[in-house]
Amino acid sequence: MTEIISDIGEFGLIDRIHTLIREEGIETPGVTIGIGDDAAAIKHREGYELLVTCDCLVEGRHYLSDLLDPQALGRRAMTVNISDIGAMGGLPLYALVSLGLKADTPIADVESMYRGFLMELNPFKASIIGGNVTKTESVNFIDITLVGEAEQGKLMLRSSAEVGDAILVTGYPGQAVAGLQLLQRSDRPQDHKDHPLVQAYNTPKHRAREGHAVALSGHAKAMIDTSDGLLADLGHICEESGVGAELIKEQLPLSEALRQEAGQREFDPYDVVMSDSDDYELIFTCSPENVPDIRSVIASVSDVLISEIGRITQAAEKIQLILPDGNKRLVTPSGWDHFKT
Repeated sequence: MTEIISDIGEFGLIDRIHTLIREEGIETPGVTIGIGDDAAAIKHREGYELLVTCDCLVEGRHYLSDLLDPQALGRRAMTVNISDIGAMGGLPLYALVSLGLKADTPIADVESMYRGFLMELNPFKASIIGGNVTKTESVNFIDITLVGEAEQGKLMLRSSAEVGDAILVTGYPGQAVAGLQLLQRSDRPQDHKDHPLVQAYNTPKHRAREGHAVALSGHAKAMIDTSDGLLADLGHICEESGVGAELIKEQLPLSEALRQEAGQREFDPYDVVMSDSDDYELIFTCSPENVPDIRSVIASVSDVLISEIGRITQAAEKIQLILPDGNKRLVTPSGWDHFKT
């Protein structure tokens, strides 16, 4: 018989979680008081700035429980937050995890979710130092606050792009939304679990190591992750920096898996690359002469693809897409919006 939360209650569940974290997690230097008291205590080191981010994933809004197993869900939830820290040039240190759970949630699912959290945190020697659990009546949710650090003077911001900068992006934006669409169209989603587009959706990759390396190099000017979609997040850089941008359509990166899916379903894959998507790649800008240095810095920590996709322009030009025939088309930043109809 499956053991569910109501069988052991809130404090029984908390004990299970604490035991799992102690046995499978990492002890992070600087934590003087961890799980077990009313609050955690941290002694931080000089020469670094603390970064703090939070993100909430609600069942049915941010994920579909029938398409995502608990461990993959835990990895996704932590990746979302690690990506935010990495986009500012930092690395994660400490996580606080709050869960809203239905009483009939299997305990094994909660433990698998925590294993997913730890799979993403352990490589950074980062740890879960506290959190909360509460009962919900309708849907589950995960709320994570993540604390990281970055060297003083090395923070990467959205507001530092300059006219003439090259625009670069890591990886293949757009794959996750194509994977989700593939799952939603299928009568047997599990048959597609090994498809590369589905894997991009189920277990997205953060680029924290790449972002940290770029920040330390001093060669980049502005940076952001693509959590809202490539075009939407480039729009955030343009708005905060008071600039515009030109994107070269033929230089937008397309994975072979997306090309094949577009061919079978007869859609323009570039539309997917520029739409809202659940990817966590990085967009960054730098002086054109520093592009080779940026590529070299990232290659020292990762084999991820780096694509130069355009240039920063004057604000009055907004964001334009340069088509293969040389014509330009004005494009409007659009991406994930929680309250969009």
